[in-house]
Amino acid sequence: MHMGGVKYALGATFLFAAAACGQSGPAQGANAGPNDAPNPYHLDADWAKPPLGRNFGSTIGVDLDPDGQSIWVYDRCGGNTCSESAIAPIQKFDANGNLVAAFGQGLFNFPHGLGVDRQGNVYVTDATEGDGRGHTVTKFSPTGEVLLTLGQAGVAGATENTFNRPSDVAVAANGDIYVADGHGGESNARVVKFASDGTFITAWGTLGDAPGEFNQAHAIAIDSQGRVFVGDRNNNRIQIFDADGNYLDEWRQFGRPSGLFIDGNNMLYVADSQSDDMLNPGFAQGVRIGSVSDGVVTEFLSGPDMAGASEGIAADSEGNIFVGYTGDYALKRFVK
Repeated sequence: MHMGGVKYALGATFLFAAAACGQSGPAQGANAGPNDAPNPYHLDADWAKPPLGRNFGSTIGVDLDPDGQSIWVYDRCGGNTCSESAIAPIQKFDANGNLVAAFGQGLFNFPHGLGVDRQGNVYVTDATEGDGRGHTVTKFSPTGEVLLTLGQAGVAGATENTFNRPSDVAVAANGDIYVADGHGGESNARVVKFASDGTFITAWGTLGDAPGEFNQAHAIAIDSQGRVFVGDRNNNRIQIFDADGNYLDEWRQFGRPSGLFIDGNNMLYVADSQSDDMLNPGFAQGVRIGSVSDGVVTEFLSGPDMAGASEGIAADSEGNIFVGYTGDYALKRFVK
Protein backbone atom coordinates (compact mmCIF):
# COMPACT_ATOMS: atom_id res chain seq x y z
CA MET A 1 0.00 0.00 0.00
CA HIS A 2 1.13 3.57 -0.60
CA MET A 3 2.43 5.65 2.25
CA GLY A 4 -0.61 7.91 2.12
CA GLY A 5 -2.56 5.09 3.72
CA VAL A 6 -0.44 5.08 6.87
CA LYS A 7 -1.86 6.95 9.81
CA TYR A 8 0.77 8.35 12.12
CA ALA A 9 -0.62 8.80 15.62
CA LEU A 10 1.79 10.93 17.63
CA GLY A 11 -0.33 12.83 20.11
CA ALA A 12 0.46 15.73 22.39
CA THR A 13 2.30 15.19 25.64
CA PHE A 14 -0.21 14.75 28.44
CA LEU A 15 0.17 16.87 31.55
CA PHE A 16 -0.64 13.92 33.77
CA ALA A 17 2.11 11.76 32.27
CA ALA A 18 4.61 12.19 35.07
CA ALA A 19 2.07 11.24 37.70
CA ALA A 20 0.78 8.26 35.74
CA CYS A 21 4.11 6.86 34.63
CA GLY A 22 6.70 8.09 37.09
CA GLN A 23 9.29 10.79 36.71
CA SER A 24 11.57 11.17 33.69
CA GLY A 25 15.27 10.77 34.31
CA PRO A 26 16.86 9.10 37.32
CA ALA A 27 14.24 7.85 39.78
CA GLN A 28 16.15 5.54 42.05
CA GLY A 29 15.76 7.05 45.47
CA ALA A 30 17.55 9.90 47.17
CA ASN A 31 21.27 10.10 46.33
CA ALA A 32 21.22 6.74 44.55
CA GLY A 33 23.38 6.31 41.46
CA PRO A 34 22.35 4.42 38.30
CA ASN A 35 24.29 1.32 39.40
CA ASP A 36 23.57 1.35 43.14
CA ALA A 37 20.43 -0.78 43.44
CA PRO A 38 21.01 -4.12 45.21
CA ASN A 39 21.49 -7.43 43.41
CA PRO A 40 19.78 -10.24 45.39
CA TYR A 41 20.13 -12.80 42.57
CA HIS A 42 22.60 -15.58 41.86
CA LEU A 43 23.24 -17.64 38.75
CA ASP A 44 21.64 -21.08 38.36
CA ALA A 45 24.27 -22.16 35.85
CA ASP A 46 22.93 -25.58 34.81
CA TRP A 47 19.22 -24.81 34.49
CA ALA A 48 18.74 -24.94 30.72
CA LYS A 49 19.21 -28.36 29.11
CA PRO A 50 19.40 -28.00 25.34
CA PRO A 51 19.27 -31.24 23.33
CA LEU A 52 22.42 -33.20 22.63
CA GLY A 53 24.51 -31.49 19.98
CA ARG A 54 22.57 -28.21 20.17
CA ASN A 55 24.16 -25.19 21.80
CA PHE A 56 22.54 -21.80 22.18
CA GLY A 57 23.44 -19.24 19.57
CA SER A 58 22.95 -15.51 19.80
CA THR A 59 19.93 -15.63 22.13
CA ILE A 60 18.00 -12.51 21.26
CA GLY A 61 14.43 -13.36 22.37
CA VAL A 62 13.09 -14.66 25.69
CA ASP A 63 9.47 -14.61 26.87
CA LEU A 64 7.18 -16.31 29.37
CA ASP A 65 4.53 -18.89 28.52
CA PRO A 66 1.00 -18.29 29.90
CA ASP A 67 1.57 -21.15 32.37
CA GLY A 68 3.83 -18.75 34.28
CA GLN A 69 6.79 -21.13 34.40
CA SER A 70 7.78 -22.31 30.92
CA ILE A 71 10.12 -20.11 28.89
CA TRP A 72 10.18 -19.49 25.15
CA VAL A 73 13.56 -18.77 23.58
CA TYR A 74 14.49 -17.44 20.13
CA ASP A 75 18.12 -17.81 19.10
CA ARG A 76 20.11 -17.62 15.88
CA CYS A 77 20.36 -21.35 15.24
CA GLY A 78 23.40 -22.03 17.38
CA GLY A 79 25.38 -19.12 15.88
CA ASN A 80 24.61 -15.60 14.72
CA THR A 81 22.42 -16.39 11.73
CA CYS A 82 19.81 -18.90 10.63
CA SER A 83 20.34 -18.57 6.88
CA GLU A 84 21.52 -21.95 5.56
CA SER A 85 20.72 -23.61 8.90
CA ALA A 86 18.37 -26.53 9.54
CA ILE A 87 18.22 -25.89 13.30
CA ALA A 88 14.91 -24.83 14.90
CA PRO A 89 15.41 -21.34 16.41
CA ILE A 90 12.22 -21.28 18.51
CA GLN A 91 12.45 -23.41 21.66
CA LYS A 92 10.31 -23.93 24.75
CA PHE A 93 11.75 -25.03 28.09
CA ASP A 94 9.71 -26.22 31.05
CA ALA A 95 10.20 -25.10 34.66
CA ASN A 96 13.04 -27.61 35.08
CA GLY A 97 14.90 -26.42 32.01
CA ASN A 98 13.92 -29.35 29.80
CA LEU A 99 13.24 -28.74 26.11
CA VAL A 100 9.58 -29.49 25.35
CA ALA A 101 9.08 -27.89 21.91
CA ALA A 102 11.17 -26.65 19.00
CA PHE A 103 10.16 -25.35 15.58
CA GLY A 104 10.75 -22.69 12.91
CA GLN A 105 13.65 -24.31 11.09
CA GLY A 106 14.36 -23.06 7.57
CA LEU A 107 12.08 -20.02 7.89
CA PHE A 108 14.31 -17.17 9.07
CA ASN A 109 17.54 -15.34 8.36
CA PHE A 110 18.22 -13.24 11.45
CA PRO A 111 15.99 -13.93 14.47
CA HIS A 112 15.40 -10.86 16.59
CA GLY A 113 12.19 -10.24 18.55
CA LEU A 114 9.94 -12.71 20.38
CA GLY A 115 6.50 -12.24 21.94
CA VAL A 116 3.92 -14.64 23.40
CA ASP A 117 0.20 -13.90 23.72
CA ARG A 118 -2.34 -15.00 26.37
CA GLN A 119 -3.21 -18.13 24.40
CA GLY A 120 0.42 -19.25 24.14
CA ASN A 121 0.85 -18.31 20.49
CA VAL A 122 4.39 -17.26 19.60
CA TYR A 123 5.34 -14.22 17.49
CA VAL A 124 8.83 -13.68 16.09
CA THR A 125 10.56 -11.15 13.87
CA ASP A 126 13.12 -11.75 11.13
CA ALA A 127 15.29 -8.67 10.82
CA THR A 128 17.23 -9.12 7.56
CA GLU A 129 16.38 -10.18 4.02
CA GLY A 130 17.82 -12.95 1.88
CA ASP A 131 16.64 -16.02 -0.03
CA GLY A 132 13.11 -14.61 -0.19
CA ARG A 133 12.89 -14.28 3.60
CA GLY A 134 13.15 -11.50 6.16
CA HIS A 135 11.41 -8.25 7.18
CA THR A 136 8.50 -10.21 8.61
CA VAL A 137 6.61 -11.00 11.79
CA THR A 138 5.32 -14.58 12.01
CA LYS A 139 2.70 -15.91 14.43
CA PHE A 140 2.87 -19.59 15.39
CA SER A 141 0.55 -21.78 17.40
CA PRO A 142 2.13 -23.30 20.53
CA THR A 143 2.83 -26.43 18.46
CA GLY A 144 4.52 -24.61 15.59
CA GLU A 145 1.73 -24.11 13.03
CA VAL A 146 2.08 -20.83 11.12
CA LEU A 147 -1.09 -18.83 11.83
CA LEU A 148 -0.26 -15.37 10.47
CA THR A 149 2.50 -13.52 8.64
CA LEU A 150 2.87 -9.74 8.72
CA GLY A 151 5.04 -7.92 6.19
CA GLN A 152 6.22 -9.13 2.79
CA ALA A 153 8.99 -11.71 2.89
CA GLY A 154 12.23 -10.30 1.53
CA VAL A 155 10.75 -6.85 0.88
CA ALA A 156 11.87 -3.84 2.92
CA GLY A 157 9.47 -0.91 3.19
CA ALA A 158 7.60 1.51 5.41
CA THR A 159 4.01 0.98 4.31
CA GLU A 160 1.05 -0.61 6.07
CA ASN A 161 2.16 -4.08 4.96
CA THR A 162 5.96 -3.86 4.90
CA PHE A 163 8.70 -3.59 7.54
CA ASN A 164 12.36 -2.72 7.42
CA ARG A 165 14.36 -4.75 9.98
CA PRO A 166 11.65 -5.30 12.62
CA SER A 167 13.31 -5.63 16.03
CA ASP A 168 10.60 -6.83 18.42
CA VAL A 169 6.92 -7.66 18.86
CA ALA A 170 4.46 -7.56 21.76
CA VAL A 171 0.79 -8.54 22.01
CA ALA A 172 -1.80 -6.69 24.11
CA ALA A 173 -4.44 -8.37 26.24
CA ASN A 174 -7.06 -7.83 23.51
CA GLY A 175 -4.82 -9.41 20.86
CA ASP A 176 -3.57 -6.22 19.21
CA ILE A 177 -0.05 -6.68 17.84
CA TYR A 178 2.66 -4.03 18.27
CA VAL A 179 5.85 -4.21 16.20
CA ALA A 180 9.00 -2.21 16.94
CA ASP A 181 10.02 -1.69 13.32
CA GLY A 182 13.63 -0.77 12.63
CA HIS A 183 17.16 -1.47 13.75
CA GLY A 184 19.07 1.72 12.99
CA GLY A 185 20.93 2.68 9.84
CA GLU A 186 18.68 2.98 6.80
CA SER A 187 15.88 0.94 8.39
CA ASN A 188 12.62 2.24 9.88
CA ALA A 189 12.16 4.06 13.18
CA ARG A 190 8.55 3.49 14.16
CA VAL A 191 6.01 1.33 15.98
CA VAL A 192 3.28 -0.36 13.93
CA LYS A 193 0.01 -1.58 15.45
CA PHE A 194 -2.21 -4.31 14.00
CA ALA A 195 -5.45 -5.97 15.03
CA SER A 196 -5.25 -9.64 16.02
CA ASP A 197 -6.17 -10.72 12.46
CA GLY A 198 -3.31 -8.68 10.98
CA THR A 199 -5.36 -5.65 9.92
CA PHE A 200 -3.25 -2.50 10.04
CA ILE A 201 -4.45 0.00 12.65
CA THR A 202 -1.83 2.75 12.97
CA ALA A 203 1.88 3.58 13.06
CA TRP A 204 3.90 6.27 14.75
CA GLY A 205 7.45 7.52 14.96
CA THR A 206 10.29 8.71 12.76
CA LEU A 207 14.06 8.97 13.10
CA GLY A 208 15.17 11.45 15.76
CA ASP A 209 15.51 12.10 19.47
CA ALA A 210 12.44 14.24 20.20
CA PRO A 211 9.44 12.82 22.07
CA GLY A 212 7.82 10.14 19.91
CA GLU A 213 10.86 9.80 17.66
CA PHE A 214 13.18 6.79 17.70
CA ASN A 215 16.77 5.88 17.01
CA GLN A 216 16.69 2.07 17.00
CA ALA A 217 13.39 1.00 18.55
CA HIS A 218 14.97 -2.21 19.79
CA ALA A 219 12.43 -3.64 22.27
CA ILE A 220 8.74 -3.34 23.15
CA ALA A 221 6.49 -4.42 26.05
CA ILE A 222 2.96 -3.68 27.31
CA ASP A 223 1.83 -3.18 30.90
CA SER A 224 -1.54 -4.08 32.48
CA GLN A 225 -2.95 -0.65 31.64
CA GLY A 226 -2.20 -1.20 27.96
CA ARG A 227 0.63 1.32 27.91
CA VAL A 228 3.32 0.61 25.33
CA PHE A 229 6.95 0.73 26.51
CA VAL A 230 9.54 1.07 23.73
CA GLY A 231 13.26 0.57 24.23
CA ASP A 232 14.65 3.49 22.22
CA ARG A 233 18.18 2.15 22.47
CA ASN A 234 20.36 4.65 20.64
CA ASN A 235 18.61 7.48 22.52
CA ASN A 236 19.36 5.82 25.90
CA ARG A 237 15.73 5.83 26.99
CA ILE A 238 12.45 4.01 27.29
CA GLN A 239 9.52 5.87 25.75
CA ILE A 240 6.00 5.26 27.03
CA PHE A 241 2.83 5.62 24.93
CA ASP A 242 -0.83 4.89 25.32
CA ALA A 243 -2.39 2.13 23.24
CA ASP A 244 -2.98 4.52 20.33
CA GLY A 245 0.56 5.85 20.17
CA ASN A 246 0.10 9.07 22.11
CA TYR A 247 3.32 10.01 23.90
CA LEU A 248 3.22 9.90 27.70
CA ASP A 249 6.74 9.95 29.10
CA GLU A 250 10.35 8.86 28.80
CA TRP A 251 12.58 7.09 31.35
CA ARG A 252 16.36 7.15 31.26
CA GLN A 253 17.04 5.60 34.67
CA PHE A 254 16.94 2.03 33.29
CA GLY A 255 20.02 2.53 31.12
CA ARG A 256 20.44 1.81 27.41
CA PRO A 257 17.61 -0.66 26.71
CA SER A 258 18.22 -3.72 24.54
CA GLY A 259 15.41 -5.87 26.00
CA LEU A 260 12.18 -5.23 27.92
CA PHE A 261 9.82 -7.47 29.88
CA ILE A 262 6.86 -6.57 32.12
CA ASP A 263 5.59 -9.31 34.45
CA GLY A 264 2.14 -9.94 35.91
CA ASN A 265 2.92 -7.66 38.85
CA ASN A 266 3.83 -4.78 36.55
CA MET A 267 7.52 -5.08 37.31
CA LEU A 268 9.70 -3.87 34.45
CA TYR A 269 12.90 -5.75 33.58
CA VAL A 270 15.35 -3.94 31.29
CA ALA A 271 18.41 -5.60 29.77
CA ASP A 272 21.22 -3.12 29.11
CA SER A 273 23.85 -4.67 26.85
CA GLN A 274 25.62 -1.55 25.62
CA SER A 275 26.08 1.16 28.25
CA ASP A 276 29.66 2.31 28.64
CA ASP A 277 31.61 5.54 29.12
CA MET A 278 31.10 6.47 25.48
CA LEU A 279 27.53 5.38 24.70
CA ASN A 280 25.85 6.05 28.06
CA PRO A 281 28.28 7.51 30.62
CA GLY A 282 27.70 6.58 34.25
CA PHE A 283 25.65 3.45 33.52
CA ALA A 284 26.98 -0.10 33.81
CA GLN A 285 25.61 -3.00 31.79
CA GLY A 286 23.20 -5.45 33.38
CA VAL A 287 19.49 -5.85 34.12
CA ARG A 288 17.59 -3.12 35.99
CA ILE A 289 14.24 -3.86 37.63
CA GLY A 290 11.50 -1.54 38.91
CA SER A 291 7.75 -1.04 39.02
CA VAL A 292 6.00 0.62 36.09
CA SER A 293 3.89 2.50 38.66
CA ASP A 294 6.75 4.81 39.67
CA GLY A 295 9.80 3.98 37.56
CA VAL A 296 12.06 3.53 40.58
CA VAL A 297 14.92 1.11 39.93
CA THR A 298 14.90 -1.26 42.92
CA GLU A 299 17.25 -4.07 41.79
CA PHE A 300 20.22 -4.28 39.44
CA LEU A 301 21.73 -7.54 38.19
CA SER A 302 25.36 -6.82 37.44
CA GLY A 303 28.81 -8.35 37.62
CA PRO A 304 30.74 -10.98 35.65
CA ASP A 305 27.72 -13.24 35.09
CA MET A 306 25.99 -10.45 33.18
CA ALA A 307 28.84 -9.93 30.70
CA GLY A 308 28.29 -11.07 27.14
CA ALA A 309 25.57 -8.70 25.82
CA SER A 310 22.36 -9.44 27.71
CA GLU A 311 19.38 -8.70 25.43
CA GLY A 312 16.61 -11.29 25.76
CA ILE A 313 14.85 -10.92 29.12
CA ALA A 314 11.90 -12.49 30.97
CA ALA A 315 10.85 -13.49 34.49
CA ASP A 316 8.59 -16.31 35.67
CA SER A 317 5.84 -16.34 38.31
CA GLU A 318 8.38 -17.33 40.99
CA GLY A 319 10.54 -14.28 40.29
CA ASN A 320 13.32 -16.16 38.51
CA ILE A 321 14.94 -14.10 35.77
CA PHE A 322 15.96 -15.50 32.38
CA VAL A 323 18.53 -13.67 30.29
CA GLY A 324 19.56 -14.34 26.70
CA TYR A 325 23.01 -13.26 25.56
CA THR A 326 23.84 -12.28 21.99
CA GLY A 327 27.59 -12.03 22.51
CA ASP A 328 28.29 -15.05 24.69
CA TYR A 329 25.62 -17.27 23.03
CA ALA A 330 23.87 -18.30 26.22
CA LEU A 331 20.61 -18.50 28.16
CA LYS A 332 21.00 -18.06 31.92
CA ARG A 333 18.58 -18.24 34.84
CA PHE A 334 19.03 -16.09 37.94
CA VAL A 335 17.26 -16.87 41.22
CA LYS A 336 16.94 -15.02 44.52
